[in-house]
Amino acid sequence: MSDSTKEWDILIKNALMFDGLGGAPQEVSVATKDGVFAAIGTDLDEALANEVIDAKGQWLMPGLVDNHTHFDLEVELEPWLPEAVRHGTTTVVMSNCSLGVAFGKQLNPQKPEENPIVDVFARVENIPKSVLEDCVNVIDWENTGDYLDHFDDIPLGPNVAPMVPHTMLRIEVMGLEESISRKPTDAEIKQMAELLQQAMDEGYIGFSTDGLPLHYLANNPHKNVKIPAQHATWKEVKTLLDVVRNNDGVVQTTPNPDNMLVTAGTLIMTSGRLFGKPLRMTATAAMDLNANQRAADGILRFNSLLNSDLVRGDFTFQALSAPFRVYADGVTTPLLEEKPAFRELNACEVEDREGRLKLLNDPSYQQRFRADWMAGKVGFNLARLLRKLHMEPTTFGRNLSEMYIDTCPVSCWQQSNMGEIYDRLEAYQKSGGQSGALNEEEASAFAEFPNPIGDDAEFIMHMLRQYDKQFRWYTTTANERPETLKKLLFHEQTLPGFNDSGAHLTNMAFFDGNLRTLKIALEDSIDKVSIAVKRLTHDPARLFGLDIGTIELGRQADMVIIDPEALRTYDSGANTVMQYREVFQHNQMVNRSDGVVSSVVIAGKLAWDGKEYTAQFGKERFGRALRNRNKQQYLPGKRRAAKQAA
Repeated sequence: MSDSTKEWDILIKNALMFDGLGGAPQEVSVATKDGVFAAIGTDLDEALANEVIDAKGQWLMPGLVDNHTHFDLEVELEPWLPEAVRHGTTTVVMSNCSLGVAFGKQLNPQKPEENPIVDVFARVENIPKSVLEDCVNVIDWENTGDYLDHFDDIPLGPNVAPMVPHTMLRIEVMGLEESISRKPTDAEIKQMAELLQQAMDEGYIGFSTDGLPLHYLANNPHKNVKIPAQHATWKEVKTLLDVVRNNDGVVQTTPNPDNMLVTAGTLIMTSGRLFGKPLRMTATAAMDLNANQRAADGILRFNSLLNSDLVRGDFTFQALSAPFRVYADGVTTPLLEEKPAFRELNACEVEDREGRLKLLNDPSYQQRFRADWMAGKVGFNLARLLRKLHMEPTTFGRNLSEMYIDTCPVSCWQQSNMGEIYDRLEAYQKSGGQSGALNEEEASAFAEFPNPIGDDAEFIMHMLRQYDKQFRWYTTTANERPETLKKLLFHEQTLPGFNDSGAHLTNMAFFDGNLRTLKIALEDSIDKVSIAVKRLTHDPARLFGLDIGTIELGRQADMVIIDPEALRTYDSGANTVMQYREVFQHNQMVNRSDGVVSSVVIAGKLAWDGKEYTAQFGKERFGRALRNRNKQQYLPGKRRAAKQAA
């Protein structure tokens, strides 16, 4: 039991401290009291502290910020968010990409069978509907104020910083059906603006919207319809973004690469020259695409233009800190939302193998699939020229040589390159089955393929027909050039981010994204580490208007201790595992960086000791709902206001 008469709660001594401001680190001791930093110095007395942590040879830094997450639903089932905290994350920014739960369940009394939260999250974030329904069942608020207030009453692990989600705002005002089928009236735009203003007065840090053309609804009859935010009019977008600007908030968006006019119109809203003062804005994502290797430089130039004296904006692209490896269970992957024929398969319910087989056996569908799969690969046309020049406007290049089988009933194919399997299949068929196969198991599998195979589109269709979701594969579509990745991560116009933590349960795992950034910096120099720490703490705090991100007297005591030698040898790829999450009753890809993060302290309380979570973690509140530090006063939610009035 701690002694309340002690001057400090925790004393961390002998650490090499990075304060988050970007200067050279210093070997000092840091003490906390009542949740804030109480002392920083070289000669702090251990006898004055309840708990002493000797961090000799280790790094001490502010708690890390994960600035692009989709923890909105998970935090309601497991508020301590253990998969974030174990990697040194003490603050998560939520409600990205226009999705969130700030308005509650949003059930339509005229259509009680509608469930907008499930409809918008399931395909966009690749979260099973059963998981989403469990999350929705615990929602008991009906407005943005009560949503923020309810975080005071649950055992939060990290701090959470939700935004007002555009898709859900449209549904709140127009209803799901109307929000995707017609333009809003002037009265409805006014109502959206009033609700957004109310939320900003309650302390929301900002607003998220979305334009990514991969984002579709998941329930009938809307499976071929994009989510509501993508149906917004320019007048609506401008009105809402003006509200955010006037309240010193931030806007998060995902640009639409298929409609650059709309994208440019949204992003130019950052301009202080055109609109009086800059609007803080961030977008995903600055990545080095395999299919378009010139995109990264173009993104950086465009970012610089928005922040130039000509435009006078405050704009930041987020850069993923790792090769963008994405897994797929059969067709379940965000990559296969890029083409219309692939989306038809993805629109089938997870359990509906018969529906997928019906499509894959339909000659007219096979024709559509082949056309999309082979686009740019054959013929004499612009698409093929762009592909040869590595300027293809796509994320997924559909190259078998870049696709690998993770698991499959054919055991000899596991961890194998599909291009090599395809080449052996062709050799096997040309030899009449006499040679070409690795072994009898592969020969038996080859005998089931159409003969002749024809092209790699037929190869993929057969794999999907034959094995469905037992066929698990992966591909890396971006960030495979280390120097270009480092350039994106440390460019003055970007910030590390876009980890998508809490989404895509079985498709990707970047919970350790911040550690990957620190590792890249460590391979360079200690000065680069100092810059990396600033970019993972102070800089996102500034962008999102959060009162965290530095080690300074009086500030909330969020901090992380890192073992630099363990970080130096850390291999994220080798430590990405599939784990059954009891809270979801479903598997999830997660990272294991054990040994790298020695301690995590949130609001002055030890949450992770390097090997396990502390006894009180998950039982009492550690973090808090962060509000916009640029607002002086906040309105309480309706429930809290009623209690205060009583």
